[in-house]
Amino acid sequence: MTSEAEGTSQDLVRELAQDALEVRKDLLRLCAQTQIHIGGDLSVTDVMCAIWQHFIVYDPDNPRWDGRDRFVLSKGHASAVTSFNQARRGCFDIEDIYREYAHDNGRFGMHSCNLVNPYVDVSTGSLGHGLPVACGLAQGLRLKGNATSRVWVVMGDGELDEGSIWEAAACAAKYGLGSLVGIVDNNHLQLDGPTSEVLDLGSTAERFAVCGWNVVEVEDGNDMAQIVSALEGLPSANSKVPTVVVCETTKGRGVPFMEGDKLWHCAQIDTKSCEVAIANLEHEFEKKWGER
Repeated sequence: MTSEAEGTSQDLVRELAQDALEVRKDLLRLCAQTQIHIGGDLSVTDVMCAIWQHFIVYDPDNPRWDGRDRFVLSKGHASAVTSFNQARRGCFDIEDIYREYAHDNGRFGMHSCNLVNPYVDVSTGSLGHGLPVACGLAQGLRLKGNATSRVWVVMGDGELDEGSIWEAAACAAKYGLGSLVGIVDNNHLQLDGPTSEVLDLGSTAERFAVCGWNVVEVEDGNDMAQIVSALEGLPSANSKVPTVVVCETTKGRGVPFMEGDKLWHCAQIDTKSCEVAIANLEHEFEKKWGER
């Protein structure tokens, strides 16, 4: 017999999986309109949906509310998946993204910019800088006496090559920034090829553990049930140890001809291929979850 709590959790997982399906479809439609960083957007879609549609404390009507969680997209080129999630949360209309993306004076582009988009806490794009900034935000919240807000920071495994990441990781542990939650999109592929060939850093989880972080490993970071389980188990925001959630993902996840292919790091898809990819996503979702 399924308990009430288990039933609720299953309902949540299905709901978030549905969100991830819709975000992937939006990403593909945008990719048919212009170039985006589609491979990395697709790999991080599931955990981004879990964060933005359920776990983050956020008021779309008041993006500068002091009591909100902060969000830093250290993997700055995943701006499209962030924007579509914010739209689904109610920050703006989804059609705004299609209309304004990569246009002069538009709020949406290859990298998130808080000069034009008030729902962006930190402008990012230069890899390796998001975690240091997130540390500053976490320390600032503590100095202000805020013991409830988290600072979420999403990183790509390719940017872990940057030394600034590890300086920040050491400092976060030293100063006990327990409100900090790092998410690593560990898809093992960056612009120039496999991360193990560009610069082999060994185990991401072990490196953060050595720096003094609480480490949570998600064996399949594209499986919503595993993601929800990991995020539900996070320590409280007033803990003294930062947490990193290392998600094993696949670049281009959900689109077979994109998966594991570095050529889809940043590209545009033709209309026919877009339609085929969306149909395949819907088919796979229905096989797993039943009709919507």
